[in-house]
Amino acid sequence: MTEFTLSRRGFLTSACCLAAAPIFTPVTFAAMPGDKRFVTIVLRGAMDGLDLVQPYGDAGFAALRPTLSLTPDKGLIDLDGHFGLNPAAADLMPLWKAKELAFVHAVSTPYRDQRSHFDGQDMLESGGEHVAEEKTGWLNRALAVIPRSDARKAIDVNTSTELILTGPNNVDVWASDSNLGPAKDEMQFLMRLYAGDPAFAKAMDEAMRANSASMMAEPSGQRGEKITDVAALAGNMLKGDYRIASFSITGWDTHVGQLAQFKRPVQDLAQAITTLKATMGADLWSKTVVLAMTEFGRTVRENGSGGTDHGTGGCAVLAGGAIDGGRILGRWPGLADGALLDDRDLMPTADVRELAAAMLYRQFDVSAEDLTGKIFPGLSFDEGSQFLRA
Repeated sequence: MTEFTLSRRGFLTSACCLAAAPIFTPVTFAAMPGDKRFVTIVLRGAMDGLDLVQPYGDAGFAALRPTLSLTPDKGLIDLDGHFGLNPAAADLMPLWKAKELAFVHAVSTPYRDQRSHFDGQDMLESGGEHVAEEKTGWLNRALAVIPRSDARKAIDVNTSTELILTGPNNVDVWASDSNLGPAKDEMQFLMRLYAGDPAFAKAMDEAMRANSASMMAEPSGQRGEKITDVAALAGNMLKGDYRIASFSITGWDTHVGQLAQFKRPVQDLAQAITTLKATMGADLWSKTVVLAMTEFGRTVRENGSGGTDHGTGGCAVLAGGAIDGGRILGRWPGLADGALLDDRDLMPTADVRELAAAMLYRQFDVSAEDLTGKIFPGLSFDEGSQFLRA
């Protein structure tokens, strides 16, 4: 707390005006009563779920992907005799065997046809039925209807506020490359300086609350920007008052040379999940659900550059001790002639918003009425949802 020199420019850069900066792994937290935890990971760039969880048992798969497809005798890790896990995700296998990991194939938002990352992520994070229909994020809206959440608050631990947490509920902002530790007289000066400016005063208050919480989570003061650092920070803060966390993993846009490019983000995802478990410990992990989701899937056929292009049906990842894992969930549409969407994409058979709604319902007792009316407008969801059995 004594080494930091806080300037107005530095304060603005670190705590207030970072929305335009590129980000690696934004993290959002929310605090509320209860023991259950929920973590969302946005996989930005459209993860190829058919590469992560390969349907090697589907007769058409190898022909559609002559260089990207694997089989168990070529390194693919068999899951259930039909699907296999990309070897880059081998670190997740202990969770699969412990039934703390599941995959949901052929899910998507209602977004179709245009295949824009910006629009796709808008739909994924806003939870609406159409692009730009909702101006706030579904995770932020959920904070308003979670029962017994009088003390609810959120924190963005990185350099910008993501759409998923944007909304009327308070959000604390923290940046992994910031170190807000002003001396007492500096704090008093800033508070006097911005006392008449509600916007700056609010941002200052948010930044200091976030910094205080992160210092408690990382008492060494050593904060890194690797995915393991961010996941460890999230895990430590979830051990305290926070019950919801959200961050992103980038690097999934694999148009060219996917064999080489896909490995890094897959390993990031595996490390993020395993680090969360290791940091939180067995008891809290048993009360936790992690949902990793992407804006859309990729084309079923690989392209001429050894990659895949923007598609529709994708794959979501569930992890945590609170799920009944060790299964491939969802309805598999198959890859036969006539089974693909527009003869190019994996046919979506479920709405990924239903999966997210089911996790909010299970973890925080959010009512079906609030889920379909306030958080995910237009979504069809009730107590018979297939994902409530996950």
